[in-house]
Amino acid sequence: MSHAAAFPAPARATAAVAARATDLSKVYGQGETQVVALDQVSVEFGRGRFTAIMGPSGSGKSTLMHCMAGLDSISSGSALIGDTELTGLNDKKLTQLRRDKIGFIFQAFNLLPTLTALENITLPMDIAGRKADRDWLDRIVSTVGLSGRLKHRPAQLSGGQQQRVAVARALASQPEIIFADEPTGNLDSRSGAEVLGFLRNSVRAMQQTVVMVTHDPVAAAYADRVIFLADGRIVEELYEPTADAVLDRMRLFDAKNRTS
Repeated sequence: MSHAAAFPAPARATAAVAARATDLSKVYGQGETQVVALDQVSVEFGRGRFTAIMGPSGSGKSTLMHCMAGLDSISSGSALIGDTELTGLNDKKLTQLRRDKIGFIFQAFNLLPTLTALENITLPMDIAGRKADRDWLDRIVSTVGLSGRLKHRPAQLSGGQQQRVAVARALASQPEIIFADEPTGNLDSRSGAEVLGFLRNSVRAMQQTVVMVTHDPVAAAYADRVIFLADGRIVEELYEPTADAVLDRMRLFDAKNRTS
């Protein structure tokens, strides 16, 4: 699958940083049961860029995303969203940060079944007591192709349409950064491609910042950059990836793991 014609290749350099980890470590347990999930990871996520995080099971990719998003605590090092340092924030401040500066898209759509698509999209802002920017909301709804489905409840929508609602919800509050954890994992290939295209377009046309954890080389090829993790460390980065190039890297890592 190729999408190069629809989306021109990005420049590699970026002036602004949406999120940054510095010597970030995450350790679970103690003594003989201790597991180092992240081992002094340092990485930057450029504003207006789409980054995919890949690696074998247990490599730390989901842990990195959860620590950067304030969903999991950090053992040592630092994590910043914009200029805000996550370490040391209390639960109230973390909740406020996630609500105001971060968008989330998960494999499970996490929609409330009793609410319409529009109500699900605006729910985080409603909870925060903020009015949605109507022009921005209309643009988001149009971008993800939901204009005719806003009064439908989740049960009346296909899986792909439900994930589009989740994408629109993540974009609606104009967050600093969106974290997507296997966002196409529950979708067929066509619906998955549509959702990835919407994320890609949000980066290109709206300067949104997206960080996505995925195991799928085709999904990773929608990103500007792919970061590969192994044993809690970043082992390689790939810019302007293609699905074949990503797959080649993954095969190389598998071969190294079998011989080590």
